[in-house]
Amino acid sequence: MSTITTKDGTQIYYKDWGAGPVITFSHGWPLSSDAWDGQMMFLVQHGYRCIAHDRRGHGRSSQASAHNDMNGYADDLAALIEALDLCEATLVGHSTGGGEVSRYIGRYGTDRVKKAVLIAAVPPLMLKTEGNPDGLPMEVFDAMRAGLMKDRSQYYKDMAIAFYGANRPSAKVSQGILDQFWLWSMQSGLKNAYDSVKAFSETDFTEDLKKFDVPTLVMHGEDDQIVPVKDSAKKSAKLIKGAKEIYYPGAPHGLTATLQDQVNADLLAFIAEKEQRKAA
Repeated sequence: MSTITTKDGTQIYYKDWGAGPVITFSHGWPLSSDAWDGQMMFLVQHGYRCIAHDRRGHGRSSQASAHNDMNGYADDLAALIEALDLCEATLVGHSTGGGEVSRYIGRYGTDRVKKAVLIAAVPPLMLKTEGNPDGLPMEVFDAMRAGLMKDRSQYYKDMAIAFYGANRPSAKVSQGILDQFWLWSMQSGLKNAYDSVKAFSETDFTEDLKKFDVPTLVMHGEDDQIVPVKDSAKKSAKLIKGAKEIYYPGAPHGLTATLQDQVNADLLAFIAEKEQRKAA
């Protein structure tokens, strides 16, 4: 397998397809890089080099006991980018992966970054607090942790339905899409998935988003039942100078699968745009 080893000895698996301008992909919780296959194949066929890794504790990466937090995730992404000596990369992140991309820019800047894309991403902050009254209450995330501890296999099967919007009357979600969510989720370590709930729900990315100084695209489904659009994408776009926004009516959290062709076309259009000067 293609892996790098981080400073704490964790092995991070990655796939590296194609040749051309670089695009990296950071996946959502509790999946793996396989969740990006539909985007990667499409973009490889359009002349891009696509790289996606399994977050520590997920997929084929080793199940580290520590650093299952946004700083750790961002540091792993940085280690991959540096090990492969990637430059002028477009960083794409879905859900928790959008947090990972945001924290990477917050910690490491954009010297190696050309553009950024946040898809159904968790920033700026999911948890309801005094400063974020529109967020989700802690009980929501406590229930997620309880579900993992009680019967994580069934929890993932149930979650897939809302993730892809299969519970909507007009939904056309195949059993295969639901099954792949369960398969990828079960590859994650229980401790890693459990710890990650805190990482994606309680991390405040406000200051990270203010440091974005490259062209950025924010994409989100308007019927996202996992990361509500009003308290995520709408707020993130206001914090990122010059952000471009695309919202998909009726689309769920897992829109990279349910709206794969449209998402792919919009990604390509944004990535292929002539490079603009970094915002002041």
